[in-house]
Amino acid sequence: MPALAAIAGQGMLSTESYDDLQELSDDIGGRVTGSPEAAKAVEWGLAKMRAMGLENVHAEKWQISRGWTRGSASAELLAPIHRKLSLDAMGWVGSTQPGGVEAEVVPVNTNKLDDEIKDNSAKWAGKVLLIVRKGPSPTGPAAMAGFIKFTDLLKKAYAVHAIAVIGGQGGRPAEGMHLTHTGAMGFDTYYDIPIVSMIAEDQQQLERFVDQGKPVRLKIDVQNKITSGPVDSANVVGEIRGTEHPEQVIVVGGHLDSWDLASGTTDDGCGIATTLGAAKAIKLSGFKPKRTIRFVLFTGEEQGLLGSIAYTKTHKDEMQNHVAALILDNGQGPVTALNMGGRDDLIPAMKKFADSIKAFGDIGVDDGVVFGTDAGPFVLAGLPGINMGQDSPEYKYTHHSAVDTFDKVKPDLLIRDATVMALTAFWMADRPERLASPWPAEKSAKMLTEKHNDVFLKALGLWPFGDLGKDAAKPSGGPGAN
Repeated sequence: MPALAAIAGQGMLSTESYDDLQELSDDIGGRVTGSPEAAKAVEWGLAKMRAMGLENVHAEKWQISRGWTRGSASAELLAPIHRKLSLDAMGWVGSTQPGGVEAEVVPVNTNKLDDEIKDNSAKWAGKVLLIVRKGPSPTGPAAMAGFIKFTDLLKKAYAVHAIAVIGGQGGRPAEGMHLTHTGAMGFDTYYDIPIVSMIAEDQQQLERFVDQGKPVRLKIDVQNKITSGPVDSANVVGEIRGTEHPEQVIVVGGHLDSWDLASGTTDDGCGIATTLGAAKAIKLSGFKPKRTIRFVLFTGEEQGLLGSIAYTKTHKDEMQNHVAALILDNGQGPVTALNMGGRDDLIPAMKKFADSIKAFGDIGVDDGVVFGTDAGPFVLAGLPGINMGQDSPEYKYTHHSAVDTFDKVKPDLLIRDATVMALTAFWMADRPERLASPWPAEKSAKMLTEKHNDVFLKALGLWPFGDLGKDAAKPSGGPGAN
C-alpha cells in the first residue's frame, strides 16, 4: 500500500501525460503506419522513455506488407440533381483513373451478400456500388460472418471491374454530423478498388434516390499511393526492471499509429499518453516492482494489430515468462472496466484490487475478450490480454475522423486514467505470487470457441490453434452449454 499510495500521488499531481499528448497531437499529428510521421513518432517515444530513465529503451523493428499514402478524394452528384458530395478514402485501398470517372450508382444489400454476389455481380462492371442494409440484420456470430463476407464482396467488385464502393463502414452511415470515418478493411490487406466513407447526410440522400427508383449518377475521383513492397515500422519499448523476478514481464501499452484525417488524439494518442504517464508515476514514486514492467508503444494496430502480433512473435520464446498485457485504446473517457481476455480464473483477485482503488471510481472486472485492441494477440498467446474498458460516448464520433483532435481531451480524465494504469500495472508486478501464467493452447482454444471468437479469427488467418477447440463448439446439453 505505501507503494500504491506513492504512485497515486505522483500520478495525480502530474500534468506531463497531458503535455505529452499535446506534443504528439499537435507537433507530429496523424501517424499512419509506415509514414514519415509514424517514424517521427517512434523517435519521439524513444526520447520520452529515455528522458524519464526507463531501462532497455529500444525500437523493435517489423515490416508491414505494403505502405499506403492518402491522396485526394472528391465526388459530385450529376443526377437526379447536381451537387458536391463529401467523402474520404478508406485506408489501404486503390484509386480511380486519374481525373475521375462518371458512373451509375447501384445498391448492394449487405444483409443479403450471398445473393448479391451470386445474382447481381455480373451487373456491377462500370458501376459505383452503394452499400445499403435492407431487411433483418444478422446478429451474434452471423454478424461477424457478414463482416467476413464483406471482404468477398470487395474482391468480387474489383474482379468484375466496378468503379468504386461507397460505404466503407460496411454500409452503416458514418457517425456524427458531416463526418467521415476512415479505417482499414482487413488485417494487413490491400484492396485495389477505391472504397470510400461518405458523410451520412450524402450517403442517405443517395439511398433515398435509389429507393425512389430515380437513376443516380455521379463523378468520383480517388487518388492514393501504394508501395510495391514492404515498409519498415517499429514498436517502442522501455522497462522498469523487476527486483526479484526480472524475467517475468507485465506489458503495458497503447498504439502509437493513428489515421490521418486529424491528429489521432483519442485513437490512440490517449493510450500513449497514459502509458508514458503510468511509467512516470511509477518511476517518480521511488518504488520498484518485483517483476519487470515493460512499456510498449505499438504501431500497426490500425492495420490489424500488426505491431502487437509482431511483439508476440519476437518474444515467442519468452512468452511463458510473460504475466499479462494491459492495454488502453478506447478514447479519453474514464476507465470503468478491466476486461480480462477470457481469464475468468483471475476475476476474484482483480476484483479485490479494483475495490481497493474505488477512489478512482467503480471499475468492473469481467472475462471479456477484446480483439479490437492490442490485447488480442496476448490472448492468443494464452495470457490475460487485459483491455481497459472506458466510458467514452464521444469516441464513436472522434475515432478515425477529422475531429480526432487534442481539444477533445479533458486533462483530469487523462491523468486519472494514467494513474489507474500505473496502479494496475504495479499491483500485478509486485504481488508476492505471480498473477497468471499462459494457458495451454487447448484451454485457450476452448475458451475462444465458447465465446464464438473462433470463426472470425480463422477467417482472418489469425487462429493459431489448428483443430483445437472444435469440440467446444458442440452443445453438450449440460448447464454450461452455449
